[in-house]
Amino acid sequence: MTDRPLMLLDSASMYFRAYFGVPESIMAPDGTPVNAVRGFTDMIARLVTEHRPSKLVACLDLDWRPAFRVEALPSYKAHRVETAKAADEVPAGVPEEVPDTLGPQVPVIMEVLAAAGICTGGAVGCEADDVIGTLAHTESSDPVLAVSGDRDLMQIVRDGPAPVRLLYIGRGLNKAEYLGPAEVAEKYGVPLERAGAAYAEMAMLRGDPSDGLPGVPGVGAKTAATLVGRFGSWDELLTAVGDPSDTRIAATVRSKLGGATDYLSVVEPVVRVVTDARVDLSGDTTLPVTPADPDRLVELAQRWGLESSVQRLLTALTKAAAT
Repeated sequence: MTDRPLMLLDSASMYFRAYFGVPESIMAPDGTPVNAVRGFTDMIARLVTEHRPSKLVACLDLDWRPAFRVEALPSYKAHRVETAKAADEVPAGVPEEVPDTLGPQVPVIMEVLAAAGICTGGAVGCEADDVIGTLAHTESSDPVLAVSGDRDLMQIVRDGPAPVRLLYIGRGLNKAEYLGPAEVAEKYGVPLERAGAAYAEMAMLRGDPSDGLPGVPGVGAKTAATLVGRFGSWDELLTAVGDPSDTRIAATVRSKLGGATDYLSVVEPVVRVVTDARVDLSGDTTLPVTPADPDRLVELAQRWGLESSVQRLLTALTKAAAT
């Protein structure tokens, strides 16, 4: 085991934040907005500089609303369907509805990653969270650092066999939170010994309107955390809901849970990230020392006005590889 992590990027989460964090006045020579491309490239350069990963994968959403989640819970992201673009209009890697000036930038991001030699990974029928969950779960030698603004990925943190941490950028990279089991347990009041799994269970109970998860009416985050802290697993909690003799659940809370049994019986696969997805990697995950296609990278930098951002990325890769 080394101290240099396998870094897993939630690409869509990052380029959305780059798009809204960098002025749209940042344009290519032909006037095309490239704020997301430049911001995303700069974010990778900064992350590589600060965390010196030994391996790097930009993880993609190949399906932003997977069938297995919709079948379990039809409300999953259903409120986003009305504004989502038709599938044949969305470039590869775009998760869902996007601003008109962001969609065309995603293929450029993919081209820059490919020319730089940065590995991308996706799984058919899965979200980027599932790709990250699978690569983190199967890593047994190096520490793992996932980067995302999605709270759901707090469920992947662990201390062994290889430690997994989340750099949570929900409030931006400047206010990123470095989270492991101890931090998740303290922040949400879930048990330390199974903080990741318990966070997912708390989220199931609490719900998440942004993902179309109704949760259990009347059960907020604090009550949810208290509940999961009293049980060793989700199955144990569900069994206790139907057992009036189990005193770990107060009568009033049991009534609320009992009224949501249909939801509770199907929500687990919706919230849990997949850990055995068939991930397709574009190439070697090792952090590149030199670009895979330097001529193409120069061409892209010149065409889209990305010279400074690409140079920062190359400098970051060179320095990280040398340390």
